This record gives sequence, C-alpha cells and structure tokens, in this order.
Amino acid sequence: MSDAPDWFWKAVETPVTDGQVTVNDCDIHFQSWSDAGKPGLLFVHGHNAHAHWWDFVAPFFQSHFHTAALDLSGMGDSHHRDDYDSETYAEEIIAVLDALSMPEDTIVVAHSFGGAMALPAVAANSDRVGGLVLVDSGVRHPDDVKEREENQEPERLPRSKIYPEREVAIARFRLQPPQQCDNQYVVDHIARHSVEYEDGGWVWKFDEEQSLRMTYEGDLENSLSEINVPIALIYGEDSASYSRRSAEYMQSLKPTMNLFPISNAQHHVFLDQPLAFIQTLAVILKDWGRNIPSAELLNP
Repeated sequence: MSDAPDWFWKAVETPVTDGQVTVNDCDIHFQSWSDAGKPGLLFVHGHNAHAHWWDFVAPFFQSHFHTAALDLSGMGDSHHRDDYDSETYAEEIIAVLDALSMPEDTIVVAHSFGGAMALPAVAANSDRVGGLVLVDSGVRHPDDVKEREENQEPERLPRSKIYPEREVAIARFRLQPPQQCDNQYVVDHIARHSVEYEDGGWVWKFDEEQSLRMTYEGDLENSLSEINVPIALIYGEDSASYSRRSAEYMQSLKPTMNLFPISNAQHHVFLDQPLAFIQTLAVILKDWGRNIPSAELLNP
C-alpha cells in the first residue's frame, strides 16, 4: 500500500480498543476509537464485510464522537450462528450500543446490508438512537425490486476455499457486488482483515452459508415509516445496487429524509470517494445539531 496517502495511514494507524458482547449465545466483536462520554457514532458494515471497512473513516470523527464499529454475526471477528435473521441483527446493533455505554442519541451509519438491518433496529429503538445515516441502502423502488429479482441467480451452497498463503487469499479478494475501485490501497487494507488462519490454510472470515440460512423478518417500508428520528441517505451516483430512482422513491415515503448523492462513486461509496464521504457525513452530523467543525478541519 505504498501509494496510500498520508491521511489514510494516519487514520488506519489510530489506536483502537476491541471488545465483545454476547447476543443470543453468540459473541459479537466490536472496536472503538475513542472513550465514552462523547456523543455516539456507530458504524455498521455491509454483507460479508467487517468493522475494519470503517478504519479509514471513523477516526476522522473520534475527537467529537465516541466512535465505534461492530462485526455482525457470521462476519468479521464475530462468531457464526446456525441461523441468521434480521431481528437478531437488530439486537446485535443495540447490544453494542449498550456494551459501550453509548448515549441515547447515538447516530448509526450503516452501509448496504447493514442498512437493511439498521432500519428495523432504529425503528424499534427510537429511544436509544438519535439518527440514522443509510449508505447506498434502504427501500428500493418497486421496479428496481422487480429487475433485481428477475436478474438474481439462485443461491448455491458455496465451496469452502482454503488458500495456502495469506497473500494468495488477499490477492483473490473481490468487492461484492463486483466493481472497480481506483483506491486499491483501501481494498488491500480491507482484504488483509478479511482472512484468518484455519485448518492449515487461510480462509475468509465470513460464514459462507450465511445467505442460505438468513431469514428476513418484517418490511423495510414499515420500518421506514416507524422511524421518528432524523434520517439521511448517502448513495453513489454510479451505483448499480441502489439507484437514484430508489433514493427518490424512499424520500417520497419519508419526505423528511435528505438525499446526498456522491459523484464518481459506486455501491461501495466510501471506498470510491472516501474524503467526499467523510465530508458529506460531517455535513449531515452538523445539520443534526452535533458539535463538529467544518469538514475541512476534521483530522483522524
């Protein structure tokens, strides 16, 4: 990662404290960049991802927030389950807030799959969360849902992959859904935290059967309607996963929700345009009354 800019190195080298909390007999890992006592800011990753996806984002806010990120069960350094469901994922998000003694007005920032889990979590715990920032995630336009279903291939039981060397596994890492990312240093950092040594080789940390054993409960539109705290959407203008049509449709269902498109960004918005994402998030937090300086003054 020799081509990584100084701001990136400064962020990812920021000291972090690890912890865990047990939710329904499963240990959930989380990491925190700052001490309790400040306003809360919790980051939730996407599908088959992990807390380290936020290593180059969260430290920018540590001076003004108690910042943290979790590994959802079956992903990252959290344990795996026999079965997964959206209600349990919602419980994991709230459990991490409680384990870290984060304040009742904590803001949750959630990407992709994490956003779909955070919506019902926030809807059911408005007394525990002060706002929700969705990242390329949320309720989709009915036409987008139809197209997605028509083009979606049936789930297949994946073959477990064991790589002989860590670097071989890292080299095989790919973003899902597939996309190019000009910031390879970001992708490399994420990849290095995506593998672990097991059974004589290197394997992906995520549960490869999670999708097959996942049950979605409730309805995202209902959750959206029940949310009574500030909500915003950051999305990539070039995203193949979440369209402008879906963004505007969700806003029609929740007129108080503001939209923040980021140009030259695809589904993995904060990988494509990390500084623009950080600046946009800072604007949202400031608009919601959080004590934070202008985005240009933020430093990890």
